[in-house]
Amino acid sequence: MYKFSRRQFLQTSALAAAAATSGSAGGLFAAENSSSSAPKGGNEKLSFCVVGVRGQGTGHIGNLLKLRDDADIVAICDVDQKYGNLRCDEVERATGKRPKYYQDIRKMLENKGIDCVSMAIPNHWHALASIWAMQAGKDVYIEKPVSHNVSEGRRMVETARKYNRICQTGTQCRTMKANRDAMDFIHKGGIGEVKVARGFCYKPRNSIGPVGQYDIPNHLDYNIWCGPAPARKTSPYKGIEALGWAPHYDWHWRWETGNGDLGNQGIHQMDLCRWALGVDTLAHGVVSYGGRFGYTDAGTTPNTQVIVLDYGPKTLVFEVRGLKTEGYKEAGGVGIYVEGTDGYFVTTGYTTGEAVLKDGSKKEFAGGRYEEHHANFIKAVRTRKKEDLNADILDGHLSSALCHLGNISYRLGQPMATAGALDRLKAAKLGDLAQDTLDRTIEHLLQNNVKLDGDSPFQCGEFLTFDPRTETFPGNAKATELCTREYRKGFEVPAAGKV
Repeated sequence: MYKFSRRQFLQTSALAAAAATSGSAGGLFAAENSSSSAPKGGNEKLSFCVVGVRGQGTGHIGNLLKLRDDADIVAICDVDQKYGNLRCDEVERATGKRPKYYQDIRKMLENKGIDCVSMAIPNHWHALASIWAMQAGKDVYIEKPVSHNVSEGRRMVETARKYNRICQTGTQCRTMKANRDAMDFIHKGGIGEVKVARGFCYKPRNSIGPVGQYDIPNHLDYNIWCGPAPARKTSPYKGIEALGWAPHYDWHWRWETGNGDLGNQGIHQMDLCRWALGVDTLAHGVVSYGGRFGYTDAGTTPNTQVIVLDYGPKTLVFEVRGLKTEGYKEAGGVGIYVEGTDGYFVTTGYTTGEAVLKDGSKKEFAGGRYEEHHANFIKAVRTRKKEDLNADILDGHLSSALCHLGNISYRLGQPMATAGALDRLKAAKLGDLAQDTLDRTIEHLLQNNVKLDGDSPFQCGEFLTFDPRTETFPGNAKATELCTREYRKGFEVPAAGKV
């Protein structure tokens, strides 16, 4: 179990560092910056703008302050003037130089003196902001999940390759020594043949309050905040008008801006599971079930969800639990559990894990610091080699898209009794693995006094066949339609071949 959350760690480190020291939108930048820039010399600092600084972005600032021999934070961009200027103040206190503040990312991208952007913004902005930045000649560090839907991730890969940009995904676990050593051990047969990887996101999530029409503070440009999502004059949930970083977190729990905890915390463990399985494509099929239990609020994403991804001889199972629960074996509340023929591997923390073999012997793995992921990005920016990245945008796309596949199956599901869900899982020939996971999910809900009957909000999707080559659902127009979205004019993510 973890002593404190990763987000708490990043915020603490950032504040401590500061105290101690269709293509039309893409066309905004494409024509002028189609050629790649040469790497800066080894002694010349890279100029950074941190975009989105109310939550995770404070961790980005903290990391870059620790890497100030290589990185210079010359700009801060945030739609919220209050928090953007607050972070400028903190960087100035730490470095003696005040970054330039931008409220509109488009204005910031016009600044040719900025080499790199490091972005921690809402999910619905990840793809468009990254594409614009790469077209404007910037290298990009983008938080997870890299996209809001399947199509966006592929467009980001296309953009990075076309413009020869370096694009790092914010799946920091890929850089941790503990995980890198463990994956090398697994891939070399350390726990035998691996056929199942389980990921867990057991994090209590409270109600975000009733849906309503809440006013927007005058220091926040809500039009830009909405970006590619449907435009609103007021917020459907109360949090956005409150002070502090946490209320801005509630966008995760609405489909138009977020992807639920599967695409929030869960993407880290989804990525580790895919890495452990050794698969470099998307799955051949997916099924998901769950619901939003325990309260009725403005949230639309499930707070309890199970996803089963079919890789033929290999299976990836992911579980999200937002109600009170015990952890899964040694993995605790957040982690992965990889089952092999000769033993298993389990993460015991963000920078620790162990392999337990059938003969009773154990092998422990440890090590890693969060700023190392930004350091890895800086290295690749200098060498101009995407192969130097620990989490290239392609890996980010594949792992993020697995989350999106699970959400598509769930969203196309229907409310039903749990017995009906079990019949669907059996029809998909997912075996004892699926039944065991369903049984544990039902037990968990009953322990939280959730009444499961024919009128319950329990929702189960059908098993959907997916084509990893075309990244579509053959013969299923509704599912394929959810691989993208309708964009607001002026904020369109380019279509295939239009980046």
